[in-house]
Amino acid sequence: MEIREYSDGDWNDVWGILKSVFQAGDTFPNSPDTNEQEAWDYWIKRPKNTFVAIVAIVAIVDSKVVGSYHLKDNQSGLGSHVANAGYIVSPTFRGFGVGYKLAQHSIDHAVSTGYFALQFNLVVSTNNASIALWDKLGFQIVGTLPKAFNHTQKGFVDAYVMFKWLV
Repeated sequence: MEIREYSDGDWNDVWGILKSVFQAGDTFPNSPDTNEQEAWDYWIKRPKNTFVAIVAIVAIVDSKVVGSYHLKDNQSGLGSHVANAGYIVSPTFRGFGVGYKLAQHSIDHAVSTGYFALQFNLVVSTNNASIALWDKLGFQIVGTLPKAFNHTQKGFVDAYVMFKWLV
């Protein structure tokens, strides 16, 4: 697997993953009805950087985006030393370490581009895989937001603010 910067030719794969993640309504605050332009603005246009995880598909001599993350300032001005990021992994490739590799890449990239910390503002309390990953990578829950996420299946559930000092 290779992780590299996003290029315009990656959009169809990224949009396919984003669409499935948003429609599930269980991890991202984006509406399940988010359209392609809104998704592009959110995932590509606004962040400072967007990266993709690529796997080679030998049978068709091609490659496919199986995950992605974006990195941006968590706040502007005096809060811009703290990064914020979002991560997606294709449902087909979950459980194969793609998320871990994207997370580690994002931490390394954040440090190399001058960020001092990484903060997640809305980690859904029922997203056990993400919480376990962030815990494994040394993130701490620094706050609980009661009923801050309207889960499409479970209704209002808590969300966490998770934080890691990087330097």
